[in-house]
Amino acid sequence: MITETDLKHLKRCVELAEQALEKGDEPFGSVLVSAQGEVLFEDHNHVASGDHTQHPEFAIARWAAEHMALDQRAAATVYTSGEHCPMCAAAHGWVGLGRIVYASSSKQLGEWMQELGAEPSPVRNLSIPEILKAPNVDGPVPDLAEQVHQLHRRLHEAKQ
Repeated sequence: MITETDLKHLKRCVELAEQALEKGDEPFGSVLVSAQGEVLFEDHNHVASGDHTQHPEFAIARWAAEHMALDQRAAATVYTSGEHCPMCAAAHGWVGLGRIVYASSSKQLGEWMQELGAEPSPVRNLSIPEILKAPNVDGPVPDLAEQVHQLHRRLHEAKQ
């Protein structure tokens, strides 16, 4: 169930995704929030450099592993503009992060990329439950998913 607090953090993720797009990167943004509601870390995609592992969700997993105890990680929430890819979902699971809340799903992203005629990803488009055992996930959120869709549309229109 998506709460008002969830919506606030998801809206920030969409803002971060737009910042990434404005910097010439793919539009993805993520925020890590403690069990007490404190924003601990936020980032956006940095794959334009050519390193396609520079996803914000992966950066969150690395940061959490270095700065948080396991019980703190398990109680934290990761908010993201787009559902984790398989690499990021695995990193999330390996470091023991808790709940994931996303604005748009991997399925939606795959449909959008096909609609836009984008080059297919070299990685399978899998949902978080296909990667993690017993994940705690919520999403997508229709209004925010449409905003993310428009960011991807802008990215691909700029490439043409």
